[in-house]
Amino acid sequence: MAVTYNEYKQYLSPALAKTTDLVIERGSGSYVWTEDGDRYLDWVQGIAVNALGHSYPTVVEAITKQVRKLTTASFNMVNYPTTLKLAKRIAQLAPGELSSVFFSNGGAEATDGALKLARAYTKRPGIIAFKGSFHGRTMGATSVTASNSKYRKSTEPLVGGIHFAAYPSVDQCPAGYDEEQRSAWCIDDIQHIFDYICAPDETAAILVEPVQGEGGYVVPPVSFMQGLRELCSQHGIMLIFDEIQAGYGRTGTMFASEHFGVTPDIMTLGKAIAGGIPASAVVSTEAIMNEWHPGMHGGTFGGNPVMGAAGLAVLDEFEQSSILDNVNAQGVYLRNKLESLQAKYPIVSDVRGLGLMLAIELNHSDGRPGGDLVEITRSQALKRHMLTLSCGVRGNGMRMATPLNVTQNIIDEGIAILDESIAVAEQND
Repeated sequence: MAVTYNEYKQYLSPALAKTTDLVIERGSGSYVWTEDGDRYLDWVQGIAVNALGHSYPTVVEAITKQVRKLTTASFNMVNYPTTLKLAKRIAQLAPGELSSVFFSNGGAEATDGALKLARAYTKRPGIIAFKGSFHGRTMGATSVTASNSKYRKSTEPLVGGIHFAAYPSVDQCPAGYDEEQRSAWCIDDIQHIFDYICAPDETAAILVEPVQGEGGYVVPPVSFMQGLRELCSQHGIMLIFDEIQAGYGRTGTMFASEHFGVTPDIMTLGKAIAGGIPASAVVSTEAIMNEWHPGMHGGTFGGNPVMGAAGLAVLDEFEQSSILDNVNAQGVYLRNKLESLQAKYPIVSDVRGLGLMLAIELNHSDGRPGGDLVEITRSQALKRHMLTLSCGVRGNGMRMATPLNVTQNIIDEGIAILDESIAVAEQND
């Protein structure tokens, strides 16, 4: 008997908000199907989790093969071949000397782990994060999240020692500033934290998304990221890159840090690393990890062999199908299509991002943030059987989270739906 959405509302907590009433039974590639057999084009993909789309055959095969042998034992007692191989592969791909991996289950866990590691290594309490940031929903991850005040609502007091600086986005900096002026202004904002609130020798880490995700797919200037590296190196502060959404090929390089020529001290991974299986990782140098002594961190399911098998299958596909080449080629194609919509519709005020990490911003003709226009667009897209995702503190961004192996035909299908949907929203300007 089919499960109804009303039953979900009865038995599942409303804390996890739903933006549709769809009950999805299966998925394949860029599509999902409801229990009634209706097909939807999915440009959310678990919020960039399904790097290769839904139920990618080789990932499914690897998972199935591993489950038949072993799902999990106890990773604090035994080792698994797949997990060890995946850690080695990640170490070989990671920038600089980042070669030691701690696996966990989701992005928030990785965030908490990275903060603990930074404090353990530096023996300092302070953490600097950024306005517009999103790092997860646990108490620790929420404490460094500032993409929207709703995520922190009724949860204060959170973890102490957290301070927020401005990120070099247009809406966080003085009006009229160009990219380099925004960069310099935001670096000065961090210096003000050092001067007035938390001295450098009390600061354990600066935690930053190399491209903000939930905050609006905002790409910072290269000079800003390099300025962060200089500050951290000068003061012995750990530079933590949250690559949970931007990493693993989404921006056209394996890790977004590569666009800026900056290597962090600690890196967090998640979402795409296991093709839909819950997984995340904290990656750092051997020297830093060696200060995280046995028993200082742990987890029951992190690093399980099924995750390891799935992760290896994902990386195999990256190599065999030249996934990064596809991201760069299709990223250019998708950007051109989105810029065509910008030229056609005045409410589309911006197209931004890197690779296939692209977003559009909608605003009213009088300059007001168009969060209402985004919701109209998304509602119209849903009527046309397409799933979409908003972003930005004012909800006026729409992010594209196609699979990384997306084709031009799929992009054309989605753009046609967005075109019709934005046209309806334009009438409400």
